Amino acid sequence: MQKRKAFTPLEVRRKKVCPELPALFLTGFTLVELLVVIAIIALLMAMLLPALERAREQGKRAMCLNNLRQLMIAWNLYADDNDDRIVNGNTSTGGFNPDGTCWVYWPGQGATIEERIQGIEDGLIFKYCPNVKLYRCTTGLFGEVVTYAVVDAMNGYDAIPGAAGKIIRTRMEIRSPGGRAVFLDEGRLSPASWTIWYDQERWWDQITARHGNGTNFSFADGRAEYWKWEDPRTIEIAEMDYDYWQNTGRHGSLSSSPGNPDLYRVQKAVWGELGYTP
Repeated sequence: MQKRKAFTPLEVRRKKVCPELPALFLTGFTLVELLVVIAIIALLMAMLLPALERAREQGKRAMCLNNLRQLMIAWNLYADDNDDRIVNGNTSTGGFNPDGTCWVYWPGQGATIEERIQGIEDGLIFKYCPNVKLYRCTTGLFGEVVTYAVVDAMNGYDAIPGAAGKIIRTRMEIRSPGGRAVFLDEGRLSPASWTIWYDQERWWDQITARHGNGTNFSFADGRAEYWKWEDPRTIEIAEMDYDYWQNTGRHGSLSSSPGNPDLYRVQKAVWGELGYTP
């Protein structure tokens, strides 16, 4: 008696669908073939994931740039309604800001989320930009609701050594508005405004490295740009612990950066020029 052939499940399924298929097409994958396919898929994923991550980061960068453009609209609307005077760039009602008016308010280091949001709503530009989500970059620190800062020169802290007479109070004082920075993505809200030296080749406040080793700026003409850092020293400072920089780093040799094109570029954007000869 002839022994009946035992079909594999794959063969049975295919015979039911198309019984005339030749035997060549009724065999399944071997283990080696399956492993080769898995290896190819893993290789493709390894090649695609970095590209997907870059695309994801570029999307966050674009959202951050949009936030800065919206803040610039609010900044200009405030000046329109106040005889061309620009909004106070400080964030503290203490010694940095005696008149107590702020574009947003810094509620203190230990403030709750609700208190931080209230600091936005009490600010002078909130009525022109009433969406609290626009004050924070999506890559911001956990718990922060404001990641942007106004630079000193734009009606900010006015006691920078060597920068007397460089603080701008009205839009009419701004020469070449396309080259003068107003906001930058600092990564956190802090007292006063964002500071950089005018007459020295040194960083003062910590610069940030976001969206791929750079950060976003907005300018007095209303546009916003992403600047990628060129000098490794800039990235080293940006990656330092914030508390270490505030208490130690910025007072020592690490803050000095002679010949740094990133430093020159930021100083020119903030002050309009270098207050020294490199």
